[in-house]
Amino acid sequence: MLKGKKIVLGITGSIAAYKSCLIIREMVKRGAEVQVVITPAGKEFITPITLSALTQKPVISDFFSQRDGTWHSHVALGLWADAMLIAPCTASTLGKMANGIADNMLITTYLSMKAPVFVAPAMDLDMYAHPTTQQNMERLRSFGNHIIEPQSGFLASGLEGKGRMEDPAVIVDRLAEYFSALDAPLNAAPSALGNKKILITAGPTYEKIDPVRFIGNYSSGKMGFALADECARRGADVTLIAGPVNVQCSMKQIHRIDVESCQEMYDAAVEAFPKADAAILCAAVADFRPAQVAEQKMKREQVTAGSSQQDAASTGLPHPSVFNLQLVPNPDIAAALGKMKRKGQLMVGFALETHDEQQNAEKKLQKKNLDFIVLNSLRNEGTCFRSDENQIAIISADGRRDYEKKPKKEVAADIIDYLEYTMNDGQR
Repeated sequence: MLKGKKIVLGITGSIAAYKSCLIIREMVKRGAEVQVVITPAGKEFITPITLSALTQKPVISDFFSQRDGTWHSHVALGLWADAMLIAPCTASTLGKMANGIADNMLITTYLSMKAPVFVAPAMDLDMYAHPTTQQNMERLRSFGNHIIEPQSGFLASGLEGKGRMEDPAVIVDRLAEYFSALDAPLNAAPSALGNKKILITAGPTYEKIDPVRFIGNYSSGKMGFALADECARRGADVTLIAGPVNVQCSMKQIHRIDVESCQEMYDAAVEAFPKADAAILCAAVADFRPAQVAEQKMKREQVTAGSSQQDAASTGLPHPSVFNLQLVPNPDIAAALGKMKRKGQLMVGFALETHDEQQNAEKKLQKKNLDFIVLNSLRNEGTCFRSDENQIAIISADGRRDYEKKPKKEVAADIIDYLEYTMNDGQR
């Protein structure tokens, strides 16, 4: 959806400036025409020659390029562009944008921009978390700017936390999604999800053993977040209950509720479900939790000293080597919502199986009062946990539909297509 679009790419003085090359390459590959505007500090991190080679255009940095009276018109750029993207955007540039401090070519171009503006911040975690930065971003949002939230990860400072610029491919996807929605034909058939309230659970749950240890699983949340984005794109009012993940929603209208434990997810789901038209239970919820949670970090010496004499005798060692962790069942979110389910509501479940896949999925479909279930298998390499791809089968009263392995965003579209089909079938 970027073919023929004119994009002004603003680059600021961040170590993440090297990623702007990947952004340019991806936009050009998708057919966009890119004009770079770079701050003086940005040129310290990446050279205009590199950027010009990728865009096939001279890079603009200063108001005046020569001493013959010619100059770069920020007003003309504002009229030329279909969108402006500032990536990476430093805390300094965020502050200047929020307060109209027009002391360089990039800011004057921003202030003259008639097209939508997308901003991808990049900075150290403390700078990003500072109230001033957060206030500046909220102010920019109130002006209508699209903020592409940074990710958590390893930073240039050597610290780890939120502040790393979003992945270049994701940033370009955000622009493409914007233009896709904008260019959708006016006479296109309305989605069955338009104005529907959809509840989605995503990611793992963590069940504490002590303040630093937990029982969890490898779920990344990518599938659930892809489903939330797809529902929002089709006009649904989405509530996303997310376990502890490092994933961000690309659609800003999604109402996200962050939780950690199964009990927290259960409480949030039970509260939200009565107002929902459909629930998609994609989270990989821990079935069990420790019967007791230690208030302090459990030391190796304490664990071995507290084990039974029988364990010690069975090992033949002077100190026991077995630690018994007592577990109790967690509440069953799908079963609870299935009992609450009223006429007209839909429920979609997920089943990740290692054996007897069809039988186990069909049993869960009936037991949890689901309308259909999405079956995953660990036998399909490169799918499921932490992967960007998935391969599914959908099982319902109508039978089974198998799908090819594909990116999770496309899998999400397949699942929501089936949800719309189910909504339209049977006059629910």
